[in-house]
Amino acid sequence: MNRRTTRTLAAALSLTAALAISGCSSDSDSASGSDSGSKSSAAKPAMTVSGGYMPEPVNDKMAGAFMVIKNDSKTADKLVAVTSPLSDDLQIHETKDQQMRHVQAMEVPANGELKLERGGNHVMFMGLKNTPKVGDKVTVELRFEKADPVKVELDVKERTYNAKASAHTDGTAH
Repeated sequence: MNRRTTRTLAAALSLTAALAISGCSSDSDSASGSDSGSKSSAAKPAMTVSGGYMPEPVNDKMAGAFMVIKNDSKTADKLVAVTSPLSDDLQIHETKDQQMRHVQAMEVPANGELKLERGGNHVMFMGLKNTPKVGDKVTVELRFEKADPVKVELDVKERTYNAKASAHTDGTAH
């Protein structure tokens, strides 16, 4: 529909403006949602989420969300939907060759992870019901093809927040 940010925050404005606007929040609760007991073809995958955040939105038109979804099971799965009280229109976006596009699902490999990060794949909130501020928390529910839904709290971070840069800083720049 809209090609804005390379991540999750921008989809209505220009790609460059959206990129500058997209912010990250970190610290998503590690949540798991699955009973490995149900025997529909194989054990149901169990997903955990870490590093979830949303950059503070510039306005109520769009926002992005980033996180790492980990699948510790031997069964691959797919992220098929994301819901949140903040917006009725959440989209899963794939970024290839610096182009962002809406996709119906994303693979979460067996014994692997799906990284939703700035400049890459992400979740896009369209038409926000309000504009969260730094320090707020935004709740999302991730829905999978096989695994049980996982609720995650995203911390709203500064617009310039970058999880990768924060993970590599230990008092010194770079």
